[in-house]
Amino acid sequence: MGLCLMRTFQLRRLLCLAVSLVTVTVVSRVAASLTAEPRVERLDAKYVVVTWTASAPVNVYLSKRPDAGTSEAKLVSEADPDGRHTVMVTESTRCYFLLHDAVDGSVVRVSERILPLERGSNFRDVGGYAAAGGKHVRWGKIYRSGATPLLSDHDIAYIRTLGLGSMIDLRSTEERQLAPTRLTGQGIRYIAIDYPFMRPKNPPSTGTKISTAVSRRYGGKLLTALAPQYRAIFIEMLSRKEPIAYNCGAGQDRTGVGTALILSALGVPREKVLEDYHLSTLHRRPENELPIIDLAKYPDNPVAALLSQARKAKPQPLYSADGRSLLAETFDEIETRWGSVENYLEQVLDVGPAELAILREQYLE
Repeated sequence: MGLCLMRTFQLRRLLCLAVSLVTVTVVSRVAASLTAEPRVERLDAKYVVVTWTASAPVNVYLSKRPDAGTSEAKLVSEADPDGRHTVMVTESTRCYFLLHDAVDGSVVRVSERILPLERGSNFRDVGGYAAAGGKHVRWGKIYRSGATPLLSDHDIAYIRTLGLGSMIDLRSTEERQLAPTRLTGQGIRYIAIDYPFMRPKNPPSTGTKISTAVSRRYGGKLLTALAPQYRAIFIEMLSRKEPIAYNCGAGQDRTGVGTALILSALGVPREKVLEDYHLSTLHRRPENELPIIDLAKYPDNPVAALLSQARKAKPQPLYSADGRSLLAETFDEIETRWGSVENYLEQVLDVGPAELAILREQYLE
């Protein structure tokens, strides 16, 4: 699998270099009068609320497609002046909202960040963040998640509507044995590269400390040990037009580093990358990340007992003992060893300037 991915990536890199001098002009879609980032938050199974701050009235449109324009969307509130509108939505389809500036005609797109899954954990869209060139990360193109072994049938039907082309599983061989995803056989390319679980030295004996111990063993080690997995994510992003998803166990550590690399490649400011990382504490559901493990069934799996404890652990804030973000420490490691995120991407993942240009063309609007 690793050799095949490398050959695919090398071919893609040659293509990228051949077109790196081509530039594409994309019209900015950020509404000039909006003075704060809009949000979509779920009130219950049937209703969401769209909120924004603007200096002019806004027309609110609803679409089932992430790339639809106002002419293809449904007007749900005209010349709305109060910055808040509640909308009834269907339970089975993801919705996107377009906020149309009634004065200058510009548009900004927004959707729910966390997907409303019954048995998911930390499954969310990384779209909407301000990025390079005054653009924003496209909604509905990149999803990050925790493990998905307990998804309900409703969840699977909902995820199928996302049109995912690929799912890259960042978990170890042992984790995938204990908690296989329910998303195989759903028309989604499933990519997983075997490696042994990175068991922490002297693991804690209490479940509440498991999450922090697991987080702290990452950082610099992930940057090299999981380079094949991170490279696979970028291969899929460069090679496919369909949306992608990637996950680890909790959707915060390995997935958090992967997301930081993606958002940094797209030119998202460091403070927003860190902000997205820390959303994991709020959106994790550990009881959905692993089934109840019968240890007698896995006598040869050395991490079954550790993960059985992790299932009961309360999500811990992702900060060091001195209050510093664990992801900030990972950025420090990158800058110490490689000088910059860009250097790491090029030297370790083979994502150079040509590839960055294509990624920004495909994933920014």
